Amino acid sequence: MTNYLDYDAELRLHNEVLRAAYGIRRADNVLDIGCGTGETTREAARMALDGSVLGVDVSAPMIERARELSQAEGLQNVLFEVADAQVHTLRPDHFDIAISRFGTMFFADAVAAFGNIGRALRPGGRLVMMVWQDGNSNEWFVSIRTALAGGEKTASLPEDVEPFSLGDPSTVEEILAAAGFTEVAFSEVDKPVYYGRDVGAAFDFARALWITNEMVEHVDRASSERALERLRRTLAEHQREDGVWFESRAWIVTARRR
Repeated sequence: MTNYLDYDAELRLHNEVLRAAYGIRRADNVLDIGCGTGETTREAARMALDGSVLGVDVSAPMIERARELSQAEGLQNVLFEVADAQVHTLRPDHFDIAISRFGTMFFADAVAAFGNIGRALRPGGRLVMMVWQDGNSNEWFVSIRTALAGGEKTASLPEDVEPFSLGDPSTVEEILAAAGFTEVAFSEVDKPVYYGRDVGAAFDFARALWITNEMVEHVDRASSERALERLRRTLAEHQREDGVWFESRAWIVTARRR
């Protein structure tokens, strides 16, 4: 069986806030962008019982798992496609709402991507997405990066790493306006992320993250091992009675297609 990073567990508190912000109606047609293994897609399907939900993601293994989970729940109004929302041909003027939980920060051309998504929305259709604020506002990123670097010759990360590409509201406003959206608004989400029940589980999770791979995969073995040991100690410092947690900051961004 394929192993997946448990982003659903990591983002459990974020998901509660985002779900409350959707405002999905019973007859809505919903597009879920970067749906992963489909937790948000399935939630939308349970809200839009007389409508339909399409989840898209570039990862074929995640889409396969999303289909399995939806079939196990007996959901009849949900479909999944392996697709890049930036270029995939979506049914025009069809969806009432496009949603995304941290799935829109990785587009090569954000204006083109949101333009494509916007054309799939009916006029006046809504966009509701959650994105990270800038990296320095996120304890999980700062703590892991600092632990891995530790003054050593680890690989450096660029300042504008992709997960935080939509962290600046003025940048997002410009992108969405150019893509045909209006009424852009931001709601701050200040919730911790969950890394695991104990340090061992949290280390396995953090070891598989992009930031860890970027910083330790291209250095010598001794430096890599020291970096990972520092990471383990940092995770231990964030152990609470109910698991390992880091503070984080995100935006819920809402907008309408013109």
